[in-house]
Order: sequence, then structure tokens, then C-alpha cells
Amino acid sequence: MTQLSLICTVKNEAANIADLLDSMLAQSRQPDEIVVNDCGSTDATAAIVQSYIDRGAPIRLVHGGFNISSGRNNAILHAHGQFIASTDAGLALDRKWLERIVAPLEADQADLVAGFYQAAPRSDLETAIGATNYPLAEEVDPSRFLAAGQSVAFRKLVWETVGGYPEWLDHCEDLVFDQAATAAGFRSTAVLDAVVHFQPRSSFRALFRQYFFYARGDGVANLWPLRHVIRYVTYLCLVLLLRNLSQRPWLGALLGLGLAGYTRKPYRRLWHATKGWSFARRIKTLSLPPMIRVVGDVAKMVGYPIGWLVRLRKSTRLIR
Repeated sequence: MTQLSLICTVKNEAANIADLLDSMLAQSRQPDEIVVNDCGSTDATAAIVQSYIDRGAPIRLVHGGFNISSGRNNAILHAHGQFIASTDAGLALDRKWLERIVAPLEADQADLVAGFYQAAPRSDLETAIGATNYPLAEEVDPSRFLAAGQSVAFRKLVWETVGGYPEWLDHCEDLVFDQAATAAGFRSTAVLDAVVHFQPRSSFRALFRQYFFYARGDGVANLWPLRHVIRYVTYLCLVLLLRNLSQRPWLGALLGLGLAGYTRKPYRRLWHATKGWSFARRIKTLSLPPMIRVVGDVAKMVGYPIGWLVRLRKSTRLIR
């Protein structure tokens, strides 16, 4: 009987799918099967996966889905294992990722396990984005850490019970899945040394797009409304503060304290990440976190109300 299935869904990932497949095949604990779902690629993604199969790799290629949720559901539907480990393209798995992330399932200590993810930057900007937007493992409370779809393992029973990943969501589907599993009474835990490596966004435009869609997904799914309200209020206060700065110079000190608090953790991470760099390169990279924060926050403030309007329109249609 197949015990462990490793799955992913991909679309137009010809540039990086080989890195993911190589890291899957190099795992210290090999799955009983690997299921790759192609979600309508128009590039060479499917052909690259097929080339691995033709060389004898234990991979099954299936096709289906219209977004990441439906593609992931289709992969799981075709998987035979009672344990499912899920990841995504654009990543490389640490050699012991699978071994570590399924251990709590096999020991019957959990029903859903969150793995971790670490930035693998290839440029100075990517280094700054990784340090600014992603916590280190030692900064995370495992009891509150939610599983992301690119680094998670669960019993197939969990997926069956909650009705799979929500296909009405194009983003944040993994968080809604986690919440549904918790609401259904399943046990969850986090294994922070089960790591996947990812490349941060390589431009401010790509960063804006990423967080726009994350926030839009929050709005559609009605996730974290208080968090978003706090962000709007904070920036409104910032605008009011800046308007009165010339009349009340002491507000500059208040602004500086706020900025220091907001970027304290990013700077601590980035200081260590840039150790050994030349002075000029390091100073240039250390100037980026405030801009990264603002770009991300503006993207979220634009994306969230759009998602909220999408959810409102969907609700109106259902009432009619």
C-alpha cells in the first residue's frame, strides 16, 4: 500500500521545474510516489517533467485545474498515499525536508504539519526583501505558525474531511485550508527545520504584484480584517504627522522611533545577512528595508479592498 505521496501543481515553470524535481529525487526519505499536476502550461513544463519520467524517475504526471487550489486538489485526487506532502514549483527542498515534515504524522503526533521556508536570494535586492519580509525560524512561535501550501504535510483524511483546498480562492487558499482543518478538530504542529528554499521577488514591481494578490486573497476570504484596518489607520496617522512636521519639529523624533520599531527585525536580519560585504554594497542594501515595507504595505492597501469588493459581489450573486 502506498503510504506517502509527494505532490505539487505547476504552470509555466519551465525555467525552474528541474530544480524542484532534482531536490525531490534527492530526498533522504524517498516518497512512495511523486505526483506532478500540470495546470495548463503553455511552455515546456510538462515536457520537462515527462523527460524525467522517460529516464525512469518515479513521477506521475497528471493534468487538470484552473488555479493553484484546483491543481493541488487534482494532484491529491490522483495520489494513492494516506500521507500527503505538498510543495510548489519555484522552490528547492532541503535534503531532509520530507523526512522531517512527515515524522509527526508517522508518529501519530499530528494530522497536519507546517514546514518552514527560507530565502535563497541571488541579488542584493532579493537579499533585502528576504530579510525584510520573512522571519527566521528562531523568531517563529511553532504553536501559531500556519502551514503554507509549499511546505506542508497532512493525512489525506484531512483533505477529504474539509473538502480539499478552496477552489473559489486564487490566493490564500492554504490559510483557509489550515483554518478548516483546525475547525474540524484535527491536530496541527510545525517542524521548523523542515525547510524549502525559495528565491524572493527580484524587482519592486514583482514585489508589489505579489503582495497585491496576497491582500486581494485576504479580502476575498475575509482574512485578517483587523490587521488591515490597523495598517490603514497607521498610514493615515503617518500622513497627518508629515503634514504637521514643519510646525512641530518634535514629531520628527516620533516618526524616527516608529520607523525604527517597524524595521528593527528586518535590519537585524539584514545586518547578519550582509556580513563580510563591502562597505558601499552593504550601505546600499541596508537602505532598502523602508522602501520594501512601503511598497508591500501600499500593495496590501490597494489589494485588500478590491478583494473585499469581489467577495461582496459573489455574496450578492448568491443572495439573488
